Amino acid sequence: MKKTINFSILLSALLIGSVSHAQTPEFPQRPITLVIPFGPGSATDQLGRAIGQGMGEQSQFPVIIENRPGASAMIGAQTVARAAPDGHTILITTNTTHAANEHLYKQLNYDPVKDFRPLTLLGKGGQIMVVNPKSEAKNVVDFITLAKAKPGSLSFGSGSSSSRIAGELLQQMADIQLLHVPYSSNPNAITDLLGGQIDMMITDAATGLPQIQGDRLRALGVTGKSRSPLATDIPTIDEAGVPGYEMGYWFAAYVPAGTPDDVADKLSAMLIKATEGKAAQQFYQQTGTEQVTSSPEELASFQQAESKKWGEIIQKAGITAE
Repeated sequence: MKKTINFSILLSALLIGSVSHAQTPEFPQRPITLVIPFGPGSATDQLGRAIGQGMGEQSQFPVIIENRPGASAMIGAQTVARAAPDGHTILITTNTTHAANEHLYKQLNYDPVKDFRPLTLLGKGGQIMVVNPKSEAKNVVDFITLAKAKPGSLSFGSGSSSSRIAGELLQQMADIQLLHVPYSSNPNAITDLLGGQIDMMITDAATGLPQIQGDRLRALGVTGKSRSPLATDIPTIDEAGVPGYEMGYWFAAYVPAGTPDDVADKLSAMLIKATEGKAAQQFYQQTGTEQVTSSPEELASFQQAESKKWGEIIQKAGITAE
């Protein structure tokens, strides 16, 4: 006896299979965009481009770098928060957008928790206190003495929350008053420091070291617990005259909330692999940045702890939310 094929059942199975396949398309389907909420040349930009190169080597599509600086990185963060949650738009950012801003501004145009899905940490680093070579300050104590002699007359620039809070913490711990001048990114502040428009800034090592090594800026101290392996002659601010001073920053990657699990998992793996690439390794080594990656869950927990820490620093510094 010949077997009878139930064509209706076969057709239904084929349709179900077709629908199932349509619901889980291959990823990525087009170029991935890495949004950098700071300007070109900043530490985040340098790392983002290195990570992008590593991701591009893993994908059949190119990786696009899109700088969206301004408003203390809120413009870039909002861009990603409102992007389609399909994995093709990633925020490469720092503690500025995901730990500090919520304590510095009364109203954010994004929610650092609800609007994003964490992917992985990308690194941790320290900062350097720098002045123009023409400055009378030869060291941290000199700068503090000058600031105390003329309260409020010396200025410091910042192009990120990390840079700003480092300066605010210095004021608090050294008992001095400085005029804060905000910038869209640290390289812009560096330009004005080189031109003598501001007196001091505390910047990331990636931005500051080349200027120091070229004798265009004078380094007074580093913000970490220990000296930088790339500049062992620069003392920590702690040992240079402000006991207990310590401040750092971190990099991480996020996608819009609602990004599917499988897409987020693939992106996390791609990003972590990219940190092992030649371009990223060169960035870590040349800037003294610590290579650090994590699971999405570890990043979420880390972000929560960092937000609490930065909130306490900002409160102690007496900064009123704008």
